[in-house]
Amino acid sequence: MVEPGNCQEGADDVDAVTRAVLTASRLLVAVSARSLAEVEDRVTLPQLRMLVVLSTRGVTKLVTLAEHLQVAPSTAMRMVDRLIATGLADRRVNPGNRRETLLQVTEEGRRTVETVTARRREEITAIVQRLAPEQRGALVTALTAFNEAGGEPQVPDTEAREPHPFGWAEATADCGV
Repeated sequence: MVEPGNCQEGADDVDAVTRAVLTASRLLVAVSARSLAEVEDRVTLPQLRMLVVLSTRGVTKLVTLAEHLQVAPSTAMRMVDRLIATGLADRRVNPGNRRETLLQVTEEGRRTVETVTARRREEITAIVQRLAPEQRGALVTALTAFNEAGGEPQVPDTEAREPHPFGWAEATADCGV
């Protein structure tokens, strides 16, 4: 057995790497949940995900939004209805095709996304600051490789301080309107 704390522990062991990623995932889910705590009386994590997509994409067709969220259009509409009721999103008929519904985040919805994203960034920054410089470098290398293997594009430095999808790469694509 390799001693805990050894940087090479399980480096070639898929199960050890998987356990480490699952543990990190649990930490990141906890960070996300805490960042949502201030607004959880108004928005759930799935609704926040929808707000992030709308905030990033701009005006979006209901069908396109449902596809990005990988839910049925009827499910997306129920979620949108709740967001509209709380003033976080808005809907209108597409003037180019009256059978289509266009959705967008309101200014209040955008502020909600910004608040939650800022809280998440602050907590992650505090965790990263507790790492030694060489650990930070190793983490960047490892996470970059992990993200590339999973098909998640790197967040550009210019967007580093802007709200960014919480792992939903497709949310940055053309809005399809």
